[in-house]
Amino acid sequence: MKTASCFGPAHILLPREDIPLEKWGCVACDQFTSDRAYWERADAAVGSCPSTLRLILPEANLKAPNVDEFIADINASMSKYLEEGIFETLKDSLIYIERGQSDGKIRHGLIGMVDLDQYDFTPGSGALIRATEGTVLDRIPPRARVRRNAPIELPHVMLLIDDPEKTVIEPLTAAADKMESVYDFDLMESGGHIKGYKLSAEQIDAVADALTGLTTDEAMKSKYGVSGVAPLLFAVGDGNHSLATAKKYYEQLKATLPAEEAAAHPARYAMVELVNIHDDALIFEPVHRVLTNVHPADVLADWSAYCAAHGMALSFVPPDADAQELRVVSASGEQTAFIAHPDGALPVATLQRYLDDFLRRHPEAAIDYIHDDEVLRRLSRADGAMGFLLPALNKADFFPAIEQLGILPRKTFSMGHAHDKRFYIECRKIL
Repeated sequence: MKTASCFGPAHILLPREDIPLEKWGCVACDQFTSDRAYWERADAAVGSCPSTLRLILPEANLKAPNVDEFIADINASMSKYLEEGIFETLKDSLIYIERGQSDGKIRHGLIGMVDLDQYDFTPGSGALIRATEGTVLDRIPPRARVRRNAPIELPHVMLLIDDPEKTVIEPLTAAADKMESVYDFDLMESGGHIKGYKLSAEQIDAVADALTGLTTDEAMKSKYGVSGVAPLLFAVGDGNHSLATAKKYYEQLKATLPAEEAAAHPARYAMVELVNIHDDALIFEPVHRVLTNVHPADVLADWSAYCAAHGMALSFVPPDADAQELRVVSASGEQTAFIAHPDGALPVATLQRYLDDFLRRHPEAAIDYIHDDEVLRRLSRADGAMGFLLPALNKADFFPAIEQLGILPRKTFSMGHAHDKRFYIECRKIL
């Protein structure tokens, strides 16, 4: 059985046949961060059934005063599920998935594991697996505490491949009706539908060959017009902080182990889903910003002064010069802001530089990152709040931008709506 240089089959854990899958699957932990009602409904729906909801730390709870209790419960649940025989193991397997989204489209993916020695989230890295956005470092320590004592992992990482000829995943779509089905069920809370199929040994070999083909100098020259550079195979599309946490944990572990033991340790790897950026169902959505504990009028005045001091011009009428655009929302209404002579390549970069500066000067204020337009509008109309609606990133520009710029501002994009994000289903032992 072949493996690509940094991606291959894993011993994948799935729940026993008698476990209700509609209660087992849970949406990615970084969704609905300001919507506690979502997580309360999920908790009620799961009840006492085994569920991945009991194995993850929602970001809505990252800064809770009892976060250490949450983490202890998570690790205890992992051990309990293993002891009670909740899982069945698919050895040396890849799983092809078809995810029915809220828009009726089907997104296609491939579940396996990547070698963390081939991943680097440092800006400008030439690694085979590269971060695409800036990492928010304060989001790593709570996740690291979960992983440090966790016997299993279930990351929601989605890695993108730039495969315009559709050589890696799409051949599996054509063969799905002849493959072994491992699950087929509706996801909770309007999460759509998902099907999973186990690959044959021959299909695993074909995936390895196709991925290797994407790393050739000819492929880099064809797609990006560059030659003799480190190949770019995978770009992190989602779960940036989960993968960064796995990397940090493994690096700390590696420092305590003999080289041979570290090289063979299961924590050297992390489970991921591969998605082709050319999949028609994959849509890039913007990630919006909301400020709280602020006076919107004061922020607008401060923003205007900041722009003027940095050679830009903020206005709310179309300027004569080319300008970046975004929407500003508060209790007073919604309007389009124009930034002439911006200092960022993208509106999100220009805005984030200002917001970082503002938050340094105003520690009483707070920021949250919101994936849904209407949720952003609702939150921004509360007293002491204001929001910024950003335009979507064109996915055709994504890989060329990573190759040229190295990294995008943190929280630049989201792949699809919150309900369509990756759900936790598969697990893998890391101890």
